[in-house]
Amino acid sequence: MTGLTVVLVALSLALDVAGQLLFKVGLNKLEQQGIDAGAHFWLAIARSPWLVGGISAYAIEIPLWTAVLGLLPLSIAFPLASLSYCGVAIAARFVLGEKIPLRRWLATVLITAGVAVVAGSASTAGVG
Repeated sequence: MTGLTVVLVALSLALDVAGQLLFKVGLNKLEQQGIDAGAHFWLAIARSPWLVGGISAYAIEIPLWTAVLGLLPLSIAFPLASLSYCGVAIAARFVLGEKIPLRRWLATVLITAGVAVVAGSASTAGVG
């Protein structure tokens, strides 16, 4: 993979993780305020800087991901995107303070190992 491809994938992953964190923080804050389902809920979402930030992260990610798909075969790009699961688990632990059980950490390691295999096959095939 070229340096540009690596940067685009990394930015896409970072925005995906950031979007998930912003959504979670925003919804937690709405819950703390006692805001639940209904019309008021949707208005609160539209006014939440956390949730608007999450939506914005995804809006920025769309053209980056599209560029990645233009540079890599889908069979390589999509497995790389699964690293966002790992990033979200790490961020949930260290940013949100969530407890992550050992089995989930092991699954995260397995995902990372799988991505390493896919990325290795891409580099030996001269892709991206």
